Amino acid sequence: MDTSLIKEDFYEAVNGQWLKEATIPADKPATGGFQDLVDQIDDLLLEETEKFQLDPTKLNAAMQEYVNYFQLASDYQTRDAQGAEPMKPLLQRVEALQDLTDLNDQLADWLLAGLPLPFGLDIDADMKNAQRNALFAAAPSLILPDKTYYEPEHPQAEALSEIFKQMTLQLFALADYDAAAAQTITEDALAFDRLLAPHVKSAEENADYSKMYNPQTLAEFTSHSHYLAFDQLILAVIGAKPEKIIVTEPAYFAAFDQLVTPENFTLLKHWMLVMTLNALTGYLSEDFRQTGGIYSRALSGATEARPKKKAAFYLARGRFDQIVGDYYGQTYFGQKAKQDVTQMVETMVDVYKQRLQTTSWLSEATRQKAIVKLNTLGIQVGFPDEIPAIYHQFKVDPAKSLLENALHFSFLVRQDQFSKWDQPVDRNEWEMSADTVNAYYHPFRNLIVFPAAILQAPFYSLKQSSSQNYGGIGAVIAHEISHAFDNNGALFDEYGNLNNWWTEKDQAAFKQLAQDMVAEFDGLEIAGGTVNGKLTVSENIADAGGLSCALEAAKRESDVDLSAFFINWATIWRMKARAEYTQLLLAVDVHAPNKLRANVQVKNLADFYETFDIQPDDGMYLPPESRVQIW
Repeated sequence: MDTSLIKEDFYEAVNGQWLKEATIPADKPATGGFQDLVDQIDDLLLEETEKFQLDPTKLNAAMQEYVNYFQLASDYQTRDAQGAEPMKPLLQRVEALQDLTDLNDQLADWLLAGLPLPFGLDIDADMKNAQRNALFAAAPSLILPDKTYYEPEHPQAEALSEIFKQMTLQLFALADYDAAAAQTITEDALAFDRLLAPHVKSAEENADYSKMYNPQTLAEFTSHSHYLAFDQLILAVIGAKPEKIIVTEPAYFAAFDQLVTPENFTLLKHWMLVMTLNALTGYLSEDFRQTGGIYSRALSGATEARPKKKAAFYLARGRFDQIVGDYYGQTYFGQKAKQDVTQMVETMVDVYKQRLQTTSWLSEATRQKAIVKLNTLGIQVGFPDEIPAIYHQFKVDPAKSLLENALHFSFLVRQDQFSKWDQPVDRNEWEMSADTVNAYYHPFRNLIVFPAAILQAPFYSLKQSSSQNYGGIGAVIAHEISHAFDNNGALFDEYGNLNNWWTEKDQAAFKQLAQDMVAEFDGLEIAGGTVNGKLTVSENIADAGGLSCALEAAKRESDVDLSAFFINWATIWRMKARAEYTQLLLAVDVHAPNKLRANVQVKNLADFYETFDIQPDDGMYLPPESRVQIW
């Protein structure tokens, strides 16, 4: 640590030496606090998976299927010999389409099979009745990373489009397509993609949860297409005619009948061919795998594909994530740590309650509602008590290809998902596996989850001081609690319903404070780009609340050391990233760049200035009137 830089650039002072010495792995876009833990856990679980292959006697049935799947994914000799053959039936199915009527006749099977469509259907908690599952309809993903890339003069759009095109042509060659036909198909796919772009939401627009809830009657929704029978499709996949469908992108569906037309059928068909081809390369030969990653590596800046063994591991763990996560949590996450972290969460909730009592801009009526929400907050630490039943349906057929097994498992998952329509929401079901280095708040469930994998150094360790732990996992915990009261979470009540529980005056005050947070970050320059304050506002509000509440909790401890607290806060955000990846994150990530997360938030806290004697002429100084404090 370079103490001479503390007053000028706190992040650089703490992490500068590490940044000079750190090396980004060739197959990665970045390295750092989170990424290092991911690599450690990957290496550990891969090593153990290979041991299980040699001695599976101690495995339960689900873990045995995971190992079987890993063995199938690791058999590159067979995958190379099969080449494109496992994928050809899917390509031929798309090729055989004659018109929209032909597609319409097999629409339900198409959806359940996971074949590309110019729309998506999904099941999630009804945003205004969060105890019940509802049907959602959404727009498809674009080829370029975000809608903004389709704007005129975007500096990366043309180059990225060309990389995607050339990669796709190489994939068609591997699939034995005529070069001229492949050229036409690929150009048509890109043309259809450009037709979609004006009508879908940008990342910034998607970051506003309040705009997601657009319920439509079945009649209203089916009227969006004269050519596809949405009503028959929905009846086929959920077994009923719902009273409403929640449309997340109404502008897209309003334009749907001008996009999916007989005149555009060839463009659509070729788009579906290209999307099918690109989606499945990771399950085929090594040539397909290497070629199919060219575009994603261009986006991330990674110079190599994942090593073959690691790629097989990622496929297997990705499908059996909850099974592997349960093994990891049971094996490596001790009861003492679980109790300690649970106690930290309860402490943070208590800190929030006390801070709410002294929040001057909040009225008593809204304050009490906020406390009710905290009292109802679900807390899950380590690993879930139960694995979803669908995972026990995954049975590997060694006589079939890796891709055939993968497609069958995906079909089972989609069937299971649609079977949950109009059923009670399982609040206890985890959306992250226990071996994931992350945490989350679920606004529809008013629930925070802290997987076992993140509960280790530098975030948390029984060997670290209480101040270090509060500067690490404590701030992460309080960050997730803060999401219950960020610009999105604040829209939902204690049951997870989209429901305004604020007084009009308090809501106006909160919106102004949120706007202050937008302004604090908006336009900050970093890595040759600028931060979008609107895109990142919810995470910045959560960071601010998390850091300030963790600070208060640290100050309650007898061994408080605020220097250690702030230093570990900066340590957890260390990251060295490739330029391409940084540019991508600036465009689409709802989180601010790590350096700014570390540096900007501490400037809002008086204790930071006192701890490190920050003065008005120092680079880390921010005038009191410019400091943003919400929670």
